[in-house]
Amino acid sequence: MFTDLLADIDAILQKDPAARTRLEVFLTYPGLHALIMHRMAHWLWQRNLRIFARLVAWWSRFVTGIEIHPGAVIGQRFFIDHGMGVVIGETTIIGDDVTLYQGVTLGGTTLEKGKRHPTLANGVVVGAGAKVLGPFTVGAYAKVGSNAVVTKEVPAGGTAVGNPARVILPKNPVADDATQDPTQSYAKQIGFNAYGVSNELSDPVQEALKILLSHMQATDQRVDAMVEVLCDLSPKFCDKKSAFSADEVSTIAELQQPTGN
Repeated sequence: MFTDLLADIDAILQKDPAARTRLEVFLTYPGLHALIMHRMAHWLWQRNLRIFARLVAWWSRFVTGIEIHPGAVIGQRFFIDHGMGVVIGETTIIGDDVTLYQGVTLGGTTLEKGKRHPTLANGVVVGAGAKVLGPFTVGAYAKVGSNAVVTKEVPAGGTAVGNPARVILPKNPVADDATQDPTQSYAKQIGFNAYGVSNELSDPVQEALKILLSHMQATDQRVDAMVEVLCDLSPKFCDKKSAFSADEVSTIAELQQPTGN
């Protein structure tokens, strides 16, 4: 028991840069407190002392703001960061080295008894506010994005984002070179990042947005070239960024008229 507690504390120290010492984690981290009380409640639940198990779980929820049903099975080095509003259902199974953030719900979608809550394999990370609903498996080292609503299986190493969630599978990594993908530097220039999805993920929505960015970039280049030509023809054109003045309109009209020979 003590060895398991130290492993849980060390996992928090590794995953949370704000954590400084074992004593600090032990005294001040509600995710750890909820996990300790859940292990007690689960021990009672397995021995058919159900009312006492539910009382321990109720007290844990009152103290930490984290609701874990005593029937849930949780592996080693489990970390709930911040924790407020986390709900973990009765038939949930959680593997080792799993991380949850605040507001996560591991719930069911049916009133039928039996397995009705998700299974999280080893190394899964579930972002803040995400909802994972149903008796399916989230594969090893998969990620669930913040506020995603997941109702179907996520393969190992995949990422689920959006509502309803789309599953994004990793692709072969490429060099981070703007010359290979000119839309990347342009997107960075205008502060655009589709869904916060990184380059190693292949998202059809992201790919469509990249095409739009390419078109915008080409259009901007053509407009810039036109502006340069107009500035050369009429320096007044570049003096103002607002609408054309009457003099500028007249100058442009004169430039458009053919010259006689």
